[in-house]
Amino acid sequence: MNTLHRFVPGLALAAFLATLSTVAGRLVPAVGAPVTALTAGILIGALARDGGTDTGRFAPGLALTRDRVLACAVVLLGLDLPVDAVLTVGRDTAVVLLGTLLAGAVAAVLVGRLLALHRESEILIAAGTTICGASAIAAVTAVIAPARDRVAYALGTIFVFNIVAVLVYPPLGRMLGLSQQAFGLWAGTAINDTSSVLAAGVAFGPVAASFAVIVKLARSLMIVPLCIGLHFTERRVPRRDAAGTAPMWRTIPLFVVLFLAASVIAGTGVLPVRWTVASTAVSGWLVAAVLAAVGASLNWRRMRATGPRPLLYGGILGLVLAVSALLLLAATGWT
Repeated sequence: MNTLHRFVPGLALAAFLATLSTVAGRLVPAVGAPVTALTAGILIGALARDGGTDTGRFAPGLALTRDRVLACAVVLLGLDLPVDAVLTVGRDTAVVLLGTLLAGAVAAVLVGRLLALHRESEILIAAGTTICGASAIAAVTAVIAPARDRVAYALGTIFVFNIVAVLVYPPLGRMLGLSQQAFGLWAGTAINDTSSVLAAGVAFGPVAASFAVIVKLARSLMIVPLCIGLHFTERRVPRRDAAGTAPMWRTIPLFVVLFLAASVIAGTGVLPVRWTVASTAVSGWLVAAVLAAVGASLNWRRMRATGPRPLLYGGILGLVLAVSALLLLAATGWT
């Protein structure tokens, strides 16, 4: 019971901010619940630290929200996305998706050498930026057993650009005149973490959110060939300061498997419409909770400790993905 009590303060804070942000998002749809939740979380976290209390007693619940609740949100969204639609989107967006990944891979090698990053940092940040954020970093960590501080630096870099993406992409997409589907494809291919992809999509519109998640999950499947390649080319004997290796099957994110299962269920047509409407609404609320937890957990001192080169590396890769995705959208007629 005491163990459960540790999570209550953080979970309650995330739930409160998610509810408040959902209401505010309906009143001001141009801003939306995700951006409101993220901003509120950042403010709450900053105030707590300024008061000298840190987020200590909230930390376990906030971490649980960040690490587990997003998977629930994605799976629930899958109940409104029949598997045939998922396969169709994957086929129709293959050129943009694979072209962007190729551009990101080339840039990762060239920029990594230019900045003289450590090989482990280069791999971790490149995987997180070009494929699937923290999930990709976790999968790669299980294969190559990097030093723990480099894992932390990579996660910190991804964390910063997650926040930038949620705040920048929706207004930029409107300024560029992108359609709902075009924005979803852009967000799904150019934003690194699933939470930020979904949040940016929700802020832009419901069609954009669904489309972005499908594209993002298709992109997430690239974790599998990446980890297989790293397993044979980069695997090392674990050091004492390194994370332990894990079996190959553990490199596949569970939320991807569960999303596909939910999508298969949706494709059977057995779910009533009111269920799918409710699941989409709950999914949006859970996304707001995740973004609130992310914002409240932001620690600028930790971000500064990562140094400029990893942030510069992640920023350049993110820019390459954003620009190459837009060029491919225009070339293939998606805009």
